[in-house]
This record gives sequence, C-alpha cells and structure tokens, in this order.
Amino acid sequence: MSLTGCAVNPVTGKQQLSLIPESQELSMGAEQYAPTQQTQGGQFYIDPELTLYVRQIGEKLARVSDRPDLPYEFVVLNNSVPNAWALPGGKIAVNRGLLTKLEDEAQLASVIGHEIVHAAARHSVQRMQSGMIISAGVAGLGMALSDNEWAGLIMGGAALGSQLALAQYGQGDELESDHYGILYMKKAGYDPAAAVELQEIFLTLSQGRESSFIEGLFATHPPSAKRVEENQKLVNKIGSGGYRGKEVFDRKLATLRKLQPAYDAHDAARKLASEGDFNGALSKVNEAIRIAPDEAMFYSLRGRIYEELNKTDKAAADFDKAVSLYPEMFEYRLYNGLTALKQNQLEKARDNLSRANEVVPTSIAYLRLGDIAVKQNRRDDAIAYYTQVAEAGGDTAEEAKRKLAQLTQ
Repeated sequence: MSLTGCAVNPVTGKQQLSLIPESQELSMGAEQYAPTQQTQGGQFYIDPELTLYVRQIGEKLARVSDRPDLPYEFVVLNNSVPNAWALPGGKIAVNRGLLTKLEDEAQLASVIGHEIVHAAARHSVQRMQSGMIISAGVAGLGMALSDNEWAGLIMGGAALGSQLALAQYGQGDELESDHYGILYMKKAGYDPAAAVELQEIFLTLSQGRESSFIEGLFATHPPSAKRVEENQKLVNKIGSGGYRGKEVFDRKLATLRKLQPAYDAHDAARKLASEGDFNGALSKVNEAIRIAPDEAMFYSLRGRIYEELNKTDKAAADFDKAVSLYPEMFEYRLYNGLTALKQNQLEKARDNLSRANEVVPTSIAYLRLGDIAVKQNRRDDAIAYYTQVAEAGGDTAEEAKRKLAQLTQ
C-alpha cells in the first residue's frame, strides 16, 4: 500500500486510487484511439456530415463537463452492433448501429454525455489499476472481438485499447456516468428526460433478449431497473424540459437510414457466409454493393466470399477496390496482402502487410512478412519477423518457431 497514490476524482470530488498519472492516461488514449476504431469496423466515411454532427454534440457536452480541457474526439464507427465507448483522455466512438436505434438528438446527447463521464471520471483507468482489464491479457480479446476474425492475432496497444473499449462497466460506474451525464445534458440545454427514456428502452430490449444489443451495448453497459429509477429521481429533482432536436436528428440521419438496406444485406451476407452458404452470401453482398457502391466494407466481404469459392483473382480485385476506397483500414490491407502472397506478388503483399501493421499490428501479418523475406532471401529480416511472432502465442507463434528453427539450424 505504500506504493499507491491517491487523487481526487475530477468528476465526483472523491478520493480514489491513482497509479496512472494524467499524462499517461492521455497518451494511452491518443495512441490507441485509431487502432481501436479499426478493430471495430473503422470510421463511417460514407457520410462525413454525420460524424461532424456527432462531434458538435460531443463538444457541446464536453464544454460543460468537469474536465472540459481533455483532448476530446468523437467519431462514428462503421459497425452495425449498437454500442458506444470511451477510451482514456476523452476518445469517444459511437457505432452506426446505435444511431439508427435513437429517436432524437437529446437521446444521442444522453449516450455521448454518459461516455464523456466514463472518460472524465477515469473509469477505464480505474479498472486497469484494479487489474480487471489487464489481468485478462490479449486472450480476452477473443470474446470481446468475437466479430473480428483477427481478434486473437492483434498485438500490442491495439489489443489493450480494444479491451478498454469493450470491457464491461460495473453498476457503480454506470450509475455515476448516468448521474453526471444527465447533469451535463441539463447544462447543455437538452431535456434530461431523454436519458430516462433511453434506459427504459434499453431495459425492455434486454429483457426481450434483443440479440444485437446483448452483443453490443448491454455487454459493456448493462442496463438495470435501478439505473432507470435513479435517473428518474435525478430528473425529478433538476426538472425535465429542454431541447429534443428530432427534426435536426432526422435530417442528419437521412443518409444513413437510406443506406440501411445495404448494411442489412451486408450483415445477412456475413451470416450466410458463416453458415457456409457462399452463393447465397454472394447474392446478398452484391445487393449491398448495388445500393452503396462506394462502401469499402462490402467489397472486402465479397473478396472473402470469393476466396472461399476459390476465385482468387476476383477476390484480389475486390480487396484492391476496398483499399482504394479506404486505404487507411488495416483489415483491407491485410486481406489484400495475404491474397497477393497467394498469387506470389511479393512486393504487393509486402507493401500491404507492412501498411496494415503500421495501424494494427497482427501476428499473421508479421508471420507472412517473414515468409516473404524468406522467398526474397532476406534471412535477417525473416528471423526478426519470426522472432516477433514467436513471442505472441497461439498457432501463428508455433508456426513461427518452426520456421525460425529451420533458419537458424
């Protein structure tokens, strides 16, 4: 205990354990924000106006928060799962799939205000200090990122960032975020009754076993009757009434709602592919592409389907298209690199795998970069890549160890 430090929680004013200084908190959030976004689908670049709208609401709430000077950032992620999360330092994301479930701007302000409190009150940092996140290690990502086939292969800060984003909060943290989030809403001019309505909707959905919410928001932010009750008490105390913003919200959501059938078709295609019906999946993803031909995600999925159908050339063309539409996205670079390697296009494979690793390092990318180095007679580079993978664990590590032994005999 002599090694521990105490500090005042900037939101609640209470004393709390403080092992991680604010400077480290800020750098952690800044370093892990981009890779964590990418492990959750990447940015919803199709409609930049929607991200701007969410950012404006977030900045309005941040200004009235107890830590207005945090370097807040707000993005919309291209993910159908209804969820929102906050990393240390005020790095906040809202999934496309949650926005479509909301009814007006006040409800969106409730979601964002809640996440701002998680960041401002250092909830993720507190959970790290107690060992509730870091003790799980990278293995915890297998469940947290079950929707991402690279989950168990993600290395370094991206893995920790995803754990921070997807860790379940305890009831105490949730009640605290509800309470102060409602106060922030009131200060910013929103109707705090929206927060109560939202929790009532979430509680009903959780009781009805709404699957998309169970794997998303409810997994990280468990609803409860107590939350509804406590929120209502606070609203009764401070008074309801204020801005709802339904007309503006509907206008800002118009593009996303128009494109929703495309994302529904994409999600149906993924489900069919996971069940082994690749021809059915191909039909569905083609439907998605017809509706939204500029969505990189759809070409990436079609490329994966073509891979399963042993149509490598068509897969390669689709991965090229996905990369051209969203070149920063690690997953599209990764697929593109792996497919290029199958075609023995070594420089193309090397470039794409290297660029994927710059954003989200994965053991599979390092492993295949080692294979490329062997093919190109770059023995020292191959040893360096295999050594890195050998320390990561799992099947890729075992393969790397075997190849490393062959090189160093």
